[in-house]
Amino acid sequence: MPALDLSKDGARQVQVDREPGQYLGHPTTVLLEDGKTMLCVYPKGHGKGGIVYKRSADGGLTWSDRLPTPENWVTSREVPTLHRVVDAAGKKRLIMWSGLYPARLAVSEDDGASWSGLKPAGDWGGIVVMGFTEPLKTPGYYMAMFHDDGRYFSSTNTHAKPPLFILYKVFSQDGGLTWGKPEPVFQSSEVNLCEPGFIRSPDGKEIAVLLRENARKKNAHIIFSRDEGQTWTAPRELPDSLNGDRHTGKYTADGRLFISFRSVAPKGKTIPYLGDWVAWVGRYEDLVEGKPGQYHVRLMDNTKGYDCAYPGVEVLPDDTIVTTTYGHWTAGEMPYIMSVRLKLSELDAMKK
Repeated sequence: MPALDLSKDGARQVQVDREPGQYLGHPTTVLLEDGKTMLCVYPKGHGKGGIVYKRSADGGLTWSDRLPTPENWVTSREVPTLHRVVDAAGKKRLIMWSGLYPARLAVSEDDGASWSGLKPAGDWGGIVVMGFTEPLKTPGYYMAMFHDDGRYFSSTNTHAKPPLFILYKVFSQDGGLTWGKPEPVFQSSEVNLCEPGFIRSPDGKEIAVLLRENARKKNAHIIFSRDEGQTWTAPRELPDSLNGDRHTGKYTADGRLFISFRSVAPKGKTIPYLGDWVAWVGRYEDLVEGKPGQYHVRLMDNTKGYDCAYPGVEVLPDDTIVTTTYGHWTAGEMPYIMSVRLKLSELDAMKK
C-alpha cells in the first residue's frame, strides 16, 4: 500500500509543550462542541508523573501556558486520559482517568475551567485506564476498556511468568460519574492484547476495538460487538498496515477513517516507519474484511526506539485533522508534545 511521509513538513507541526531536560509524554485531547476549544493532558514522565493541563482556543493552532490543576494531580502514577461525557439528562461533563491501583477519576462540571481532585473509581485498577471511554446507545450509558497483567487490578499482585494479560470492560449508567465492576473480555498468556481503541461502525450497529499485541508474536488484533459491548467476537489479527500500539481513530466528512498509532511490528516482520508516529487511512469495511486500507502515513520521525505516539485525534468543523502526541522529536533530547494538522484531501493529492 502507498506510504506517505509528512515528517519533514514543518508547516503542519505545532509545538504544544516542551521543557528542556523534562520528559513530557502520553497526551490525550478533547475537542469541545464549539469546534475550537481543545483541551490536553499529559504526564511529566513516562506514563507516571504529575499531570500537565493546557487549553487551545483556536483548534490547536496555539496553546495556553500550563494551567492550574488540583493538588493531588501530581500524584498520578499512570497515563491520564481525558473524555467528554453526557448524562441521560443532557448534563455535559469532562472526566479524566489516572490508572494503576486504584484507578482514579477527576471531574469537571464547567468544560474544564475547574476540576475535582483524583478520587478512586472503585476497588480496582489497571494499565492505561482508560484506553477509551465511549457512549453507548442508551443515553447516559458509557463503556470503557483497559487491561492488566495481574500487577494493578487489585491490592494483591498476582503477576505471573509468562504474564496473563486480561482485557476488561466496565460500564457506567450515569454519564461517567460512577462505574461498575470490571468484567473480563479476553485473557491469554500467549497473545497479550492491550491498549484498546474504539471505533463504531458508520451505521452505529457495531463496535470495533483495535488492540496492541504486547508479546510481539502476532499482529495487532481486532474484536467486534453488535450488542453494545455485552458479547464480543474472538480476536483476530489485523493486516500488517495496522501493526502497532494505541490505535486512536476518527471519521472524516467523507466517511473515511484516520487512525493514529505507534508503528511496531511483531518479531520477524518489518513495516514502514518502524518506531515512528504513523497513521492509517481507510474505511470501516477494511477493518471488517481484513483489507490493508488506502495508505500509510508517517506523521513525525521518532529518533529513539519505539518511545512515542499515544495520540489524541480530533476533527475540526472544516475537516482538518489535529492529531497530538509525544516523541523524541529532537535527537538527544527528552520527548515533548507536538501536533500535526492535515486534511485527507491533501494526502490524496500527494498520493497521485
